[in-house]
Amino acid sequence: MNLMMIARALLLALCALAWNAHAGRVVDDRGVVLELPRPPQRIVAMLPSLTEMVCELGACDRLVGLDDYSNWPAQVRQLPRLGGLDDTNIERVIALQPDLVLLASSSRAVGRLEGLGIKVATLEPKTLADLRRVWAQLAQVLEVPDGAARWQRVEAAVDAAARRLPAALRGTTVYFEVNSAPYAASEDSFIGELLARIGVVNVVPGKLGPFPKLNPEFVVRADPQVIMVSDHDARSLKTRPGWDRIRAVRDGRVCLFDAEQGDVLVRAGPRMAQAVQLMVDCLQRRGSTQ
Repeated sequence: MNLMMIARALLLALCALAWNAHAGRVVDDRGVVLELPRPPQRIVAMLPSLTEMVCELGACDRLVGLDDYSNWPAQVRQLPRLGGLDDTNIERVIALQPDLVLLASSSRAVGRLEGLGIKVATLEPKTLADLRRVWAQLAQVLEVPDGAARWQRVEAAVDAAARRLPAALRGTTVYFEVNSAPYAASEDSFIGELLARIGVVNVVPGKLGPFPKLNPEFVVRADPQVIMVSDHDARSLKTRPGWDRIRAVRDGRVCLFDAEQGDVLVRAGPRMAQAVQLMVDCLQRRGSTQ
């Protein structure tokens, strides 16, 4: 065992002693109080945003299993895959002997896992306030002493990226499509809040909910100057009734994002600054206030 490994083992031992003096306690999205006797060392994360936050908080090595969609950072790609929101493989989760499972509150697996004595925390960030709260909760559970400083670095990077948008493009009206149903990101979603940080106007109001399913005619009437959409879903834009009258479609002001870029944009996680930069680049290429 080399000196670095010895030092890490000593650090973990000291952390465990400190934790035992004041057991970990977190209240999840259901209002359920979760008590942990020591910092979790075998974590299953069943939501990509939670996987990314655990890793950004320096605890990637504690992950032992993931949902089918977690793919960042690269070091998690070899971990066992355990399904998704509706088809979590309970048997495989149990076989991994986790001391904590992180789930979306909408997951069907919550009750079954708790019934089997597995510690479960439901955490599902949908807004920036949610994200700050979940980040702080995870930092507490993982016993990351500089969790607040890490969050401040994320926020500073977001602000720096947002400032790169030229003043002439501020106020541009934008429609951000999450998928082709169409579901959109409203003002109240974390995506909408990032658009507001940049200084553009989301045409989907927050009163419809964070990610509402829209009547396609709503977008025609809103007539956004720029549309942001996945390259896969963009194929159908011109064939949707009336959408050829939308300024963004008519004038070619449509920003297309590939699957990798889409992951960055639609996950409420630590890569927000990259998401903002993608939005800013899009607006610089396609945006216009004319």
